[in-house]
Amino acid sequence: MTAQIISGKELSKEIRAELKDEVEQLKEKGITPGLAVILVGEDPASQVYVRNKAKACEKLGIHEITKTLPADTSEEDLLALVEKFNEDPTFHGILVQLPLPKHIDESKVLYAIDPLKDVDGFHPVNVGKLMIGDPYFLPCTPHGIQEMLLRSGNDPARKHVVVVGRSNIVGKPIANILLQKKEGANATVTICHTGTDDIAKYTKDADIVIAATGWPNTVTADMVKDGVVVIDVGVNRVDDPSKERGYRLVGDVDFEGIKEKAAAISPVPGGVGPMTITMLMKNTVRAAKLAHGIED
Repeated sequence: MTAQIISGKELSKEIRAELKDEVEQLKEKGITPGLAVILVGEDPASQVYVRNKAKACEKLGIHEITKTLPADTSEEDLLALVEKFNEDPTFHGILVQLPLPKHIDESKVLYAIDPLKDVDGFHPVNVGKLMIGDPYFLPCTPHGIQEMLLRSGNDPARKHVVVVGRSNIVGKPIANILLQKKEGANATVTICHTGTDDIAKYTKDADIVIAATGWPNTVTADMVKDGVVVIDVGVNRVDDPSKERGYRLVGDVDFEGIKEKAAAISPVPGGVGPMTITMLMKNTVRAAKLAHGIED
């Protein structure tokens, strides 16, 4: 069996082309979607993420501003900046890059963002609205996973989906998205995690496995059935002296082993990663539409 490779990189290009058209249509109505990004400190990985978001906005015609604050910025000053962007109608989305310095309460900052500008989908209002099936925005990585399944022809409807991992960023929201009684969902969902005895008992029964644990080789070939569809969310560094940088990136599943059994599988890198920023762009465009009473 030759597994279908679900390339988030290619699907992301397809979605961004659609978004570029949407942005142009909005501009014809006098609306330019705007995204405000706040970066506190000098974390190298965060700086890369923020630059990539800015580049994506520029290519799509989204107005973007990045406010970079020193690591010793007070929580009070950060909250004041969030409130400033809440009140600014030229910015439809606000993103505070995580992690924040330890002296700042992340929850307090995320909860301060206007839910209608919370394009990450982390505010409790958006989490609750997702739970009842009426979200303003879907969280970016889980939404990207859903798009990958649908656009690759692997509709989760009436399938048994096993999610390995229960984080608030991926595991819980993707489970909630896929169990909704809606098109593109309507799956039977099982969640496994560190408290699950014998994870393989569940993954062997899965039509679709979504691995989001943050540990390489969490799911191996002997844990899945023939014909399974696998979405690998993990990005892990493992030592590799053969590489110039001394390491390589791998996911949470044994890609080489599982691809011989799977009907479809996403790679790492080039799988879920590129979809996350793309869905952030999609949420920003949606936020602009919501702000102007335009239905999707």
